[in-house]
Amino acid sequence: MSAVYRNGDATSAFLVAGDKMIVGTHNGNIHVIQLPDFQSVRVYHAHSASVTSISISPYPPPSLPPTLKPDAVARAVSQSVNRPPSRQSPSSPAGQRKAQEPPQVPNLPSNNIYIGTSSMDGNVCVQSLIDLRDVQLRNFARPVQAVALSPDYKNDRTYLSGGLAGSLVLTVGAPQGRSTSTVTGTAAAAASGWLGSMGIGSNTGKDTVLHSGEGTISTIKWSLSGKYVVWLNEHGIKVMRTKLHLDSADAEDAWKRIGHIDRPQTDEWEEMAGVWKGRAEWIDDQAIGGDGEDKGNDPSNALSPAATKLSQQAQSHDKSIERLIVGWGGTIWMIHVHPGGVGTGKHAGEKSIGRAEIVKILRMDCIISGISLYTPTLLLVLAYCKPGGDEDEDEPKLAKGQRPSSSGSGPSGGIKRRHNAQPPELRLIDLVSQTEVDNLDSLSVSRFERLSSNDYHLGVLPASRAASVVASRGALEALAGFGTDMWNAAINPRSLFSSGASIRSRDSNDNASSPRANTMASVRAGSKPASKTVHPNLIKPGAKIFIHSPYDCVLATQRDLTDHLDWLLEHQNYQNAWELLNGHPEIVNSSPDRLSDLFSSSPDQRLSTTDDFYEDTMSVVDEQIRFMNSSAEKEKRRIGGLWIDELIEEKNWTRAAEVVAKVVNTPHQWEKLIYRFAEAEKLDEIADYIPSEPMHPPIPRAVYEVVLNHYIQADKPRFKELLDRWGTELFDVIEITKVLENQLRYRDVREDSIDDGEKGRDWRVVMESLGRLYEVNGRYREALKCYIRLQDADSVMRLIRDNHLADAVTDDVPSFIALRVPEAELSRMSIPELEEATSEAITLLVDEAHRGLIKPGIVVGQLEKKNLNLYLYFYFRGLWREYRERPVDETVSLVDDFADLAVHIFALFDRELLMDFLKVSTSYRFEEAAQECEQAGYIPELVYLYSKTGRMKDALYLIIDRLGDVSQAISFAKEQDDPGLWEDLLDYSMDKPRFIRALLEEVGTAINPITLVRRIPEGLEIPGLREGLKHIMKEHEIQYSISSGVARVLRSEVAAYQNQLRSGQRKAIKFEVLAHAQDHVDVQVKDVPSIAAAKAISSATATPLTGGTGTTTPSETQDFATITGIDATGDKHHAHHQQPGHDHREAKPGHCARCHEPFTEWEPETLVGFACGHVFHVTHLLEYLHPDQEIDASLAGRSGDEDRTRGGRFVGSKVTHARLLRDRIEGGCPVCRSKREVVEGSKG
Repeated sequence: MSAVYRNGDATSAFLVAGDKMIVGTHNGNIHVIQLPDFQSVRVYHAHSASVTSISISPYPPPSLPPTLKPDAVARAVSQSVNRPPSRQSPSSPAGQRKAQEPPQVPNLPSNNIYIGTSSMDGNVCVQSLIDLRDVQLRNFARPVQAVALSPDYKNDRTYLSGGLAGSLVLTVGAPQGRSTSTVTGTAAAAASGWLGSMGIGSNTGKDTVLHSGEGTISTIKWSLSGKYVVWLNEHGIKVMRTKLHLDSADAEDAWKRIGHIDRPQTDEWEEMAGVWKGRAEWIDDQAIGGDGEDKGNDPSNALSPAATKLSQQAQSHDKSIERLIVGWGGTIWMIHVHPGGVGTGKHAGEKSIGRAEIVKILRMDCIISGISLYTPTLLLVLAYCKPGGDEDEDEPKLAKGQRPSSSGSGPSGGIKRRHNAQPPELRLIDLVSQTEVDNLDSLSVSRFERLSSNDYHLGVLPASRAASVVASRGALEALAGFGTDMWNAAINPRSLFSSGASIRSRDSNDNASSPRANTMASVRAGSKPASKTVHPNLIKPGAKIFIHSPYDCVLATQRDLTDHLDWLLEHQNYQNAWELLNGHPEIVNSSPDRLSDLFSSSPDQRLSTTDDFYEDTMSVVDEQIRFMNSSAEKEKRRIGGLWIDELIEEKNWTRAAEVVAKVVNTPHQWEKLIYRFAEAEKLDEIADYIPSEPMHPPIPRAVYEVVLNHYIQADKPRFKELLDRWGTELFDVIEITKVLENQLRYRDVREDSIDDGEKGRDWRVVMESLGRLYEVNGRYREALKCYIRLQDADSVMRLIRDNHLADAVTDDVPSFIALRVPEAELSRMSIPELEEATSEAITLLVDEAHRGLIKPGIVVGQLEKKNLNLYLYFYFRGLWREYRERPVDETVSLVDDFADLAVHIFALFDRELLMDFLKVSTSYRFEEAAQECEQAGYIPELVYLYSKTGRMKDALYLIIDRLGDVSQAISFAKEQDDPGLWEDLLDYSMDKPRFIRALLEEVGTAINPITLVRRIPEGLEIPGLREGLKHIMKEHEIQYSISSGVARVLRSEVAAYQNQLRSGQRKAIKFEVLAHAQDHVDVQVKDVPSIAAAKAISSATATPLTGGTGTTTPSETQDFATITGIDATGDKHHAHHQQPGHDHREAKPGHCARCHEPFTEWEPETLVGFACGHVFHVTHLLEYLHPDQEIDASLAGRSGDEDRTRGGRFVGSKVTHARLLRDRIEGGCPVCRSKREVVEGSKG
C-alpha cells in the first residue's frame, strides 16, 4: 500500500463499496484496491490537484454471482491476459505508450464499474475500470467539490457535479475518450487522443445547470433506486426527482426539486456553512436489516422494548419510501422521501412528484466527519471534536465562502496548519433515547493535530456484503494472481496501513506495523506479489467500518468475543461470562489467526459441515468441531461452578438452584450439588430443578430416593408433585413402594386424618402414589383397588380397559358403581344425577354380565346386602334393556333369575318398565307380583295379572270399583270377548246411569243393542239417554251400511266372474284342417319294420294314426313314436326326455300343440281345444298332463264296440265321454299354464 503515499502524497477522498476500496489523493491519483486482500487493481492519474469526491456506477457494484463457474473465471482471465498486441510498431510513440499501459482488468461483474472523480483542478473524470479507453474528462473551470454518477451511467452517460461555482450541473451524453481540457494528464491524454484521431471527437456532450446561486455545493448523492438526488449547498439540503424510472406521461417532472431543508440559522453556521463538508447517505434497508440480525444474536446487544419497536417500524416501512441520513456540521437529519402520486384528504385530486419529510433531527457536540446507520436503531457517527479555545488565536476566521489557503508545509490539497486538533471519535447513537450508547474512544491516527473535519471519511461495508467479499476471495485470486495476505488491522480499532512517514499508535501491537512496511513495493494489476492471507478481522461477523484520514486507514469491527470473555472473568462476572460462552462456544481456545488459517469462508460456515466443504476436509472439520465443543463444555462447567460457588457463599440458595439447572449437565455434578443442598437442608430450593429425564450416564438412583424419602416424611403433596414429574426409571420403584406401604401399615396416614384443614389429604396422596407405582410394577389389581378407594373413575376404567380387569371389581361392586358419586354429595343428588354418575360403571357390569365374566348374582348380592335399591334398579334396567334390544333367539333374560326382586325394584322406581316386565317375563310369581302391585296401588298392572291368570271378573271389578273407568272396562270386555264378562258388566251397570250411557256410546257392535236396551230398568233417569241411543243407532246404521256396501261389491264381482266363465264356455274353438293336394298318396311303400317295432305299434297303448287303408303315414309314425317313446328307427327313448317344457316350438293354428302335426279333414282321433286357442290330440294331451300314467282307451276313443262307420257316437256316450275327459284335464291349457309358471318363477 506504500504506492498510495509515494512521493509524499496523502489521501483526500475515499469510498468503499462491494469488493472495492477507491482512494483519491492530493496529487490527483486514483487507487482502486481489491478487498479483502487490499491489493491494488488499478492506479491512474486523473487530476492535477486534490481529489475532492469519488462516485461509482452502479452503486453498490455487483458481486460475483453464486453460479459463476471456475471455467468462466479462467476464460475471463485468459481474455484479459491474452489480448492481441497493438498494430503500431514498438518504435512508434503510440506503441511505446501502449507498452506502458497496465494489463486489462478481468471482465467480471464486480469489475464492470465506472469511477467518477472530481478535483480542485475543476475537472471531472469518469473512467471505466475494465476499458482504459472508456474515459471522459470534463473541465468546469472552477473547483468541483462533488460528483455523482447516474446509477445507469453505462447507458445514459449522465452525472451531476457541483462546487465552488454554486451550480448543480447535469452532464449528459459526453462521449467516451473526449476531453475539454487543454492541459491533461495520463487519463486526459488517453481521452483526448484516440477518438479525436478518428475524426469523431466533435460531440462534447451537454451541460445543464439545474440549480445555482446558493453558495458552494459540498455533497451530491444519487439515491439507491436512482429516482432522487440530494445535494447540499450553503443554504441547506435539496432533494430532486431524476428522470430515471419515470413514466413518459410524467417526463416533465424530471429534474424538479421536491424538497428543501434549511440549515440552522446561527452565526456559526453563517460562517462555516461553506467550509463544513456535508455527509449524506441513502439507507440500504436490506443491508441494515441483515446487520441488525447479526447483532441481535449477541446476548450483550439485547434491544430494549422501545428499540425493538423502532427496529420493527424501520423494517416494515413502506418499501416505496427511501430514507436518507444527512450529517452536516453538528446536526443530523433523518429524512424520508415519499414517492409522488394523487393526493388524498385536503389534497385530493392534486398530483405531486414526491415530497421530503424530516423524521428526526439530532444535535451533536462535534463536527460530523462521517455518518451511517449501523443497525435499525443505532447511528454510527465519525465525530471530529472541536479544537481548544486557542484555535481562534492560531487561525484567523474565514469569510463566508472563503476557502482555507493551501500553501504551507502540508501536502498539496490544502491540509491546514492546525496543531491543536483532537483525534476523531467513533460514536454510536441510540435513535430511541437519542443518547450516546458507546464511545469507541479516540482513534489513533497520524498527524491528527493538523487535520480538519473534512480530512476524515467514513465508509461502512454492511455485513451481507462483507461476507460476499470474503466469499469471493478465491475467485479473485484466480483472476489476476492476487495474494491473500494483508496488513494486520486492529480490533478496537488499530492502524490498518500507513505511509512511510506515518506516526504509529503507542498501543498498536501489529507486527505489520514494522518498518518493513515502508519499503513495500507498489502493487499494480498484473504484478506478482508475495502470497498473503486475508486478515481475520474481515471474516468476523458484522459490518466493517473504514475510517480514512490523509495518512491512515482504520478498520473497525465488532469486539472480539474472546476478549470480552476474558474481561468478564477478570471482573468475576461469571453469569455474563457463562451466557456469552453458551451462546458462542466457538470462542474457546480460538484466536483470530487460527480461525483465518482454518477457514476462509464466512463466519456462519465455521461450525458447519455442509456439502460446500470438500470431502477430503470433512474429517478435519469434524475433528475441529469436536475439539471446540469439548473445550467449550469444559470451560462452561468450570465457569458455571464458579458462578454457583459465588451464589452459595452469598447464601442465595434459590438463585443458586436456578443456576444449577442452567449450567450443570453431568451426573457427577448433579449428585455432588444435590447432596450439598441436602446437607444445608435446602432441598426445597433445588428439588424442582432436578432432571426429570434420564441422563447419559444417569444420575444414581439413590439421589432421587433420598429426595423422595425426605418429602414422604416431610411434605407429601410435594412428594406427589415430584413423583408425577419424574420418570419411574429414575429411582427404585420397589423401595419407594415399600415406604408408602409402611405409611399405611403403621397408620402414619389415615383416611379420616386432617392435614392442613383438609380431610384425608395425605392418605389420598399415598394411595394415588401407590396406585401409580403398582401400575408401573405390573400389579394392576392392587392399583385398581387403590383407584376404586380413591374414586378415580378415569384411572379405573383405563386399567379395566387396557388390562382386562373387569372381574377384579367383583370384590367391591358398590364402590365401583359409586366411582363418580362423591360421598359428601350423595344425599343431595337427584336420581337423574345419580343415573348419569353411575352410567359408565353400570354399562360395564351389564356388558360383562352378558359376556359371562361378571355373574349377575355377585352384583345383585352385594347391592342387596347394602340395600342399594337405586343401584339395583340401574343394573336391572340395563340388563332388561339389553335383553329387549337383542333378537330373542340370541340372548336370554338375565333378570329372570331375580324376577321377584326385579318386580319389587321396578315397582319402586319405574312403573312403565314394570308393566313391560310383567307382560314379557314368565319367571316371576304371580302372587308376589300381584301383592307388589296391590301394595303400590298399580291397578292396570293388577288387572293385567288377573286377566293373565283367568280371573277376568276380578280384573273387571278392579277396573270398575278401583278405577271407575267404564271406558277401560268396556275395552277390557272387548279384548276378552267373553259373553259372561259382558253379562257381568251389564249387571253391574244397570243401576248406574253413567255406565249405561257409556255403554250406549262405546259398546258399538260388540253386543246386541236390543239386549242392552231391554236390560235398562224402567223409570231409571239416565242423563244423555237420547244421545246414547242416537249414537248406538248411528253405529249400527253405519255398520249396516258398510255391510250392505260390501255385499253389493261382492255380488257385482261374483256376477262379473260368472259372466266371464259363461262367455269362455260358450266360446267357439277354431279347428283348422290340412287339405290334401290332388297328387297326395295315402299309401307308401315302406320297409318292413323290426319285430320289436311291429309289436310296439300293435300294442294296446299305441295310438293308430292310419290313413285310408290303415297304413301309418310318416307323420303319423313320427307322432306315434313321440307318444310311445319309439323313434323312427325303432329305438326306445327314456321317459324323461318327453317331459313337458322341452319342446319350445310355438303352436300353429290347425296343428296339435303337442306334436305340432296338422289336423286332417277326417281326423280319426278326438281333438280337445281350449279357449286360448291351443288344440291337442286327446292322447297327446293326456300324455302331456299325465306322463307317468297309462292312457285309458275309453278316454282316447278306441273302444272296440264303437261303430265308426256311422260317423259318430250316441248322445249318451258323448256326454259320458266328455264328463270323464273333463275330470282328467282340469287346470286349463297346459301350455299356457307352463308359461305362467315360468314367468312367476322368474319374478320370484
